[in-house]
Amino acid sequence: MTAKDKLIIALDFDTATQALDLARELQSVAGMFKVGLQLFTAAGPQVVRDIIALGSKVFLDLKFHDIPNTVAGAARSAAELGVFMFNLHASGGSEMMRWALESVAEVAERTGMERSKVLAVSVLTSIDATILSQIGVTSTPEESVLRLVRMAESCGVDGMVASAQELETIRRAVPRPEFLIVTPGMRPANTSKEDQRRIETPEAAIAAGASYIVVGRAITAAPDPLAAAHQILADMQRAEATELVNRSGV
Repeated sequence: MTAKDKLIIALDFDTATQALDLARELQSVAGMFKVGLQLFTAAGPQVVRDIIALGSKVFLDLKFHDIPNTVAGAARSAAELGVFMFNLHASGGSEMMRWALESVAEVAERTGMERSKVLAVSVLTSIDATILSQIGVTSTPEESVLRLVRMAESCGVDGMVASAQELETIRRAVPRPEFLIVTPGMRPANTSKEDQRRIETPEAAIAAGASYIVVGRAITAAPDPLAAAHQILADMQRAEATELVNRSGV
């Protein structure tokens, strides 16, 4: 994949108009757009259809987490929308994940559509060791991620959503190159962390093995979103070039 293919831009807006206007502006630099809770709650599934109608891929970031039957139904609806991929919380358990995967496979078989990829969320990038302890988890973020990754991979998910700081750990645990890792919370080196805690730069995430990176405010809130996206692509391409040189031993 090219750097563009690996760049997912988060359309975290209150209206479909804002989201679609920016999607049109950034189609040339984004391989995919993320529709999350804010936009989906405000605009509903139609905004997903409208982005797909533009010829773009959608990552539906709703982080399903409920009883298996409910998540299976939500997974079916997401797949029927035609999203490229969507996610659910690995902490929902193996049965929940397996039911979701079965629903997605059924939709693909019934409709002939490409099967939506299912990602499992490990530990949110806004959560650190302090917050884990507040909710009764005594393991470190890395230990928690690894435990959830192993369970999710055994269920057959297509990949994980995880912090850049756990990329190398996940790649060692699941060395298959087709196992996707989507890394959110990206911040270029000269921007604020805001509400994120376990973050990394786009360049470092690509170098560490991310399949896709998700960038939101660093692009969408920039004075010139297109220029900001081009700069991030340049950072990603530099990381890819460095990795190629390292592999070749030159």
